[in-house]
Amino acid sequence: MSYLEYTVKTVPAGFRKVLYLNWPLVILLTAVAGVGFLMLYSVAGGSFSPWAEPQMKRYVLGLIAMFVVAMVPIWFWRNMAVVAYIVSVLLLVVVEFFGAVGMGAQRWIDLGFMRLQPSELMKVTMVMLLAAYYDWLPIKKTSRPLWVLLPVVLILLPTGLVLTQPDLGTALLLIIGGGLMMFIAGVHWAYFGMVIAAGSGFVAMVFRSRGTDWQMLKDYQFRRIDTFLDPSSDPLGAGYHITQAKIAMGSGGWTGRGFMQGTQSRLNFLPEKHTDFIFNTLAEEFGFVGAVSLLILYVLILVFCIFSALQNRDRFSSLLTLGIGLTFFLFFAVNMSMVMGLAPVVGVPLPLVSYGGSAMLVLMVAFGLVQSAHIHRPR
Repeated sequence: MSYLEYTVKTVPAGFRKVLYLNWPLVILLTAVAGVGFLMLYSVAGGSFSPWAEPQMKRYVLGLIAMFVVAMVPIWFWRNMAVVAYIVSVLLLVVVEFFGAVGMGAQRWIDLGFMRLQPSELMKVTMVMLLAAYYDWLPIKKTSRPLWVLLPVVLILLPTGLVLTQPDLGTALLLIIGGGLMMFIAGVHWAYFGMVIAAGSGFVAMVFRSRGTDWQMLKDYQFRRIDTFLDPSSDPLGAGYHITQAKIAMGSGGWTGRGFMQGTQSRLNFLPEKHTDFIFNTLAEEFGFVGAVSLLILYVLILVFCIFSALQNRDRFSSLLTLGIGLTFFLFFAVNMSMVMGLAPVVGVPLPLVSYGGSAMLVLMVAFGLVQSAHIHRPR
């Protein structure tokens, strides 16, 4: 027995869990959040208010929540998966009738001290439920039609509720995240081939519905697609956001203009500079080097999730850890693609960097589940 192993075994059981935490993951999350604090301070003109200070408090609260969730045995969270999913669905229903409206969408529940966005919670609870489902289901039944249909329904139910808010970006993330969970659980690739074919037909139908009585998307959503295909067609209207975002990124060059020296954000040319387009502010002030550095931090977090999943010996923990890691990947991949003009603008925040309470707290709870699986695996 090594000295380290002996030291760990002599520590009381309650404190031993703290030693077993994946501390490199905690450090990486804090580093990414620190980048967010720095950029929120910058876009506010060198002030901690109104964005950086509340974001710091939320991160501390989220860090505490992560530690609390991590200390609870993973089997408890497996047993709570169904309850968590049902509560999330009920909260989405509450939003339909009593939700707070912001920027033309009804997505939040006003709790007084904060605004809760149940769709953010659903991204995690759906992963929990699908991980528990495939842990319960014998592997030989994974690709049988009846057992494939049930998770599809579990994915489409919250997706439909989110679409009515309307929130196309989150709805797409739910579908893609759910599909990835089914894929890593071992569902046969032929099902995904059929879904891709059906999806292609659905996209064609969406475009054919434009301007008809049965139009399937809102006008502003079609304008986003038009802007994505040709931003220069309306540079002062629908294409303004992405045009200014590209100018900000391009002006940063290799090393950037310098901290708090970005003209696009300082002069308010860059829209939503503290939320969806904060990555462009980073690229303008710190250039290619700063943007790639943040991307490396994100990739390292994903790598730690994958390694942790491979080390877990029970199916639920592995699927849950991989599912949360892939969901995190979707967050930053979609946001970065969106603000660089590689994907339509769908309103997905940059995880742990963009200003926002619900997204940060839910994400930290999700990483608490990853830590719980890591701490309580057989050693």
